[in-house]
Amino acid sequence: MRLPFSLFLAFKYLKPKRSCVSVVTLISMLGVTIGVAVLIVVLSVMNGFDDVWRDKILKFNTHISIESRYGQVIAYPDSILEEVAKVEGVKGVAPCLTGVAMLQTEEYSVVAQLRGVDPVYEQSVSPVPECIQSGKYALGEEEIVIGDKLSYKLNVHVGDVLTVYAPQSLVGDDEFRLPLDLTVSGIYSVDMYDFDSQVVFTSLETAQSLFVVEQGVHSVQVMLEDEYTAAEKTMEVAERLKGVISPAFVPWTWMEKNGSLFAVLHVEKNMMFFLLAFVAIVAAFSITNTLITLTVQKTREIGLLKSLGFGNGGITGIFFWMGLIQGALGDMLGVGIAMLVLKYRNNLLHMMSSRFNLELLPPEYYQLSQLPSHISGADVGIVCGLVLVFCTLSGLVPAMLSTRMEPVDALRYE
Repeated sequence: MRLPFSLFLAFKYLKPKRSCVSVVTLISMLGVTIGVAVLIVVLSVMNGFDDVWRDKILKFNTHISIESRYGQVIAYPDSILEEVAKVEGVKGVAPCLTGVAMLQTEEYSVVAQLRGVDPVYEQSVSPVPECIQSGKYALGEEEIVIGDKLSYKLNVHVGDVLTVYAPQSLVGDDEFRLPLDLTVSGIYSVDMYDFDSQVVFTSLETAQSLFVVEQGVHSVQVMLEDEYTAAEKTMEVAERLKGVISPAFVPWTWMEKNGSLFAVLHVEKNMMFFLLAFVAIVAAFSITNTLITLTVQKTREIGLLKSLGFGNGGITGIFFWMGLIQGALGDMLGVGIAMLVLKYRNNLLHMMSSRFNLELLPPEYYQLSQLPSHISGADVGIVCGLVLVFCTLSGLVPAMLSTRMEPVDALRYE
């Protein structure tokens, strides 16, 4: 198979030689390679964070939450539990009473989110009963289950007593309810710093007493067999609950309740792509500069080609082919480097942390022990495609200069 003559010349001009142009060409291609690698690595890490947060949210939170728009209490949740449990695809339902409370020992105090639950129902919607590290998941009278990070903060163990206060304890100007002394019956860990350090569980009756709720719960939690059918099942739940509860109580999906987090991650990913794309654009300009220099050096050859009848289209093709070849090589090398970096990312992270004494993934912010990543074929394709377009278009300016060149002027002094 014969190569097009413009492609043959493009390969000939790109062939390494001991000249300044060859060195600059290699540097330009290196810029493209780095740009591709950086873009793929950053986008893959952002995808990894997205997956991690989604998995952690789905691990600890239910898929649908039925609650009031205005913070009202569901006075009689039994009918809701019964109706929702009949919906096909529902794995479990559970009532929940949630509020802020202060946990205190003789030495320390911490503000935490206290959840009053029914231990029987809770088994079907929460992983906590299966994540007990010490003690047991017991929510009897005046018992509490806390996370391992919180137990470390308060320096308490199973069997120790916590004094628990709630803002609702201040009933009136001259009336105050005494705090409750709750015994730690179990310590759990779900490997999420926010939950392990801030969320505690007690019985519904204890929570009602603490939050001064005579009867009822704040929400009904629903766990599905398939979390990605939450939007569809929410409509079924809402339809089934018509006439059972007030329209003020509505079902919310896990996507709606955590929409702001995923929106922020999506915006961050797009902004990182936009900013780092300039690395590839700068590399493309470097290729343009290299090709312009080549145009000056090859003035005689270009003039000779045009005098022999080689048209402007063929001359333009040479420079477009050169840009395309450099872009393709940069894409392949960049993808290869990105795959290596992502494969050994945790080793690199550990090396940088130990060498420079930096904590690059502090657990209190990221709740991660390793750097997550998820390589998306779509992202790799978009990056490689855009870089290929940038590099191909980098031949536009030198091609225009070459086509405007007159053979007589190019060969005047030959």
